[in-house]
Amino acid sequence: MTQLPSAVSVRESGTGTPVVLLHAFPLNASMWSAQLDALPGPTGHDARVLAPDQRGFGGTELGAGEPSLDAVADDVALLLDAAGIGRAVIGGISMGGYVALAFARRHPDRLAGLLLANTRATADADAARANRERIAAAVLARDSVQLLLDEKVAAGQLGPESGHLTERVQGMVAAAPPAAVAWAQRAMAARPDGLDVLAGVRVPAAVVAGAEDGLVPLAEAELMVQACPDAELTVVPGVGHLSALEAPEAFNAVVRRLLERVGR
Repeated sequence: MTQLPSAVSVRESGTGTPVVLLHAFPLNASMWSAQLDALPGPTGHDARVLAPDQRGFGGTELGAGEPSLDAVADDVALLLDAAGIGRAVIGGISMGGYVALAFARRHPDRLAGLLLANTRATADADAARANRERIAAAVLARDSVQLLLDEKVAAGQLGPESGHLTERVQGMVAAAPPAAVAWAQRAMAARPDGLDVLAGVRVPAAVVAGAEDGLVPLAEAELMVQACPDAELTVVPGVGHLSALEAPEAFNAVVRRLLERVGR
């Protein structure tokens, strides 16, 4: 298993069932502020929420490893070790969902529950992989993530009712280091199909889809639910690709429901 980068940034709040939340590309752990504030509390299903910045994003160093979501999944396992946590609910949105699937494949004994939001288990098609490489090469060549802003990555992730979040998301995109953006794009392009991983998951799972998600169609969420033995699907109306940001109350309700199922 790979070693954690020497500098790792993690936001944490609460006590109770450990929940690790993994952010979307090319954002950072600050996207989980509503979950860090609201999930811990006197609900009867209290949570210890940990939201790490993935490699290269936020306050976490990129490290020297080759691009691989397996390495990020191993980072999560090492983070659990450092926090004294044996098993946890692992959740991710978009790229974070890819990491959660990699964690389920590499560390199934440490999985208490699985949360997959606005993501897919299927591998990239050739055109998608080529586009990821285009972006990776461009941001490295220019030493800038301006391309992501020019191509309206922020606006493209948000649903039609979430324009008020555009500035916040643009700020996170602009803060992403070019090297981290390129590394993550290449890591995502190399990921394998994960439907077989879901077929082997033996813990409660929750799948969240945005009804207005223009990046991941609802059919991908339905495939994951069909593949996973104990999965529940929630489709959030009016929401695009960043459900945790766009509809935090609905998203948090899904997490609490998952915690109830994990606690049974």
